[in-house]
Amino acid sequence: MIEPTQLLYFLAASIALTLLPGPDIIFVLTMSISQGKAAGMSTASGLCTGLLFHTTAAALGVSAILYSSAVAFSILKYAGAIYLLYLAYKAIREEGGFASMESVKKTDHSLLYRRGIFMNLLNPKVSLFFLAFLPQFVNTNAGSVPTQMIFLGAVFLVQALVVFFIVSFFAGFIGIKIMERPNMGKHINRAKAGIYSFIAVELALSNQ
Repeated sequence: MIEPTQLLYFLAASIALTLLPGPDIIFVLTMSISQGKAAGMSTASGLCTGLLFHTTAAALGVSAILYSSAVAFSILKYAGAIYLLYLAYKAIREEGGFASMESVKKTDHSLLYRRGIFMNLLNPKVSLFFLAFLPQFVNTNAGSVPTQMIFLGAVFLVQALVVFFIVSFFAGFIGIKIMERPNMGKHINRAKAGIYSFIAVELALSNQ
């Protein structure tokens, strides 16, 4: 199997990459601040569940097919962009419900979990990232390559979940402080819509 030193390098690199500003961590931050830490954790759980698919796809070579097919890549990225624009529309339609602890209590966490999964699965860049990142830490003389990639993917998933949960906890605390201010709901909803729209445009304009 993978040597302990190599595994530590992989873990350090994974944590650093997870903390870099990107769609996933921005999505978790947005949900945590606007709807509470539990909402952020539900979203993070969905995002990390999606990583199971990407890990398996990379290990089995499915991601390589996506990399070689411009059509498949485009279909996925535009579907993801449309979904994010839909979330932006939903945020605009919210009637200032953010600025209320009661609205946080009514949050549908199962819905946020599913949203996290959809957002992750509809981002082809995640599959390509795993296809490029995981093999760098695989030792071809240490056993089955697909098994090693699945193991590394599981390690990445666990650390990402821990990082996102920590981010959700502190972002949720900030959100509580913001909710104490009156009439902040409308501004936060507009900010959410702007963030979703920005991520959607960035995804739509991305290349393989």
